[in-house]
Amino acid sequence: MQTSDESSIPEKLRERPTVETARLVLRPCCMEDAGDIYRLAGDREIAYNTMLVPHPYEFSEAERWIGTHQEIFESGQGVTFGIERRADAAFIGTIGLTIFEKHRSAEIGYWIGKPFWGNGYCTEASLAVLKYGFHQRGLHRIHGKCYSRNPASGRVMEKIGMQHEGRLRDHILKWDVFENVETYGILEDEFGEE
Repeated sequence: MQTSDESSIPEKLRERPTVETARLVLRPCCMEDAGDIYRLAGDREIAYNTMLVPHPYEFSEAERWIGTHQEIFESGQGVTFGIERRADAAFIGTIGLTIFEKHRSAEIGYWIGKPFWGNGYCTEASLAVLKYGFHQRGLHRIHGKCYSRNPASGRVMEKIGMQHEGRLRDHILKWDVFENVETYGILEDEFGEE
């Protein structure tokens, strides 16, 4: 049964999307993914290279985080995808957009579990999310950030056509160390699909 609030939300904005690529399925995270998220995001190196993943990462945090996705999507503030490998349905990471509707812009964020690094999955998923953002959500600009000490993340953004826009010096305090942050961005008319 729908509540009065639910009935005022257009159906297309209640149903979170699934996006498919040659090797991946980007789909809504569900509670059954909590174990995989806990195991993969719990790796200290994932937390070290991301701005929002805590360490240690508790199982309850995975469940809490998954539980926020539907409301964030329905409010128009963002979309999060679990990344699943087509070949064996392995859950390998997450990717999403934090959306700023007023400005028709968004920030992309992602992490791939360490056992799956070096296979181009992040680049493939990121390209699909740019396409979704520009073509399905009508965004004008998408930007991303990474620590200066994490050039692999910067290379992903460059491979999908994002331009390096600058360095924010000592921008984030991560584990008692001030970190420089590299910023990248791409505009709708600069986006060229493969």
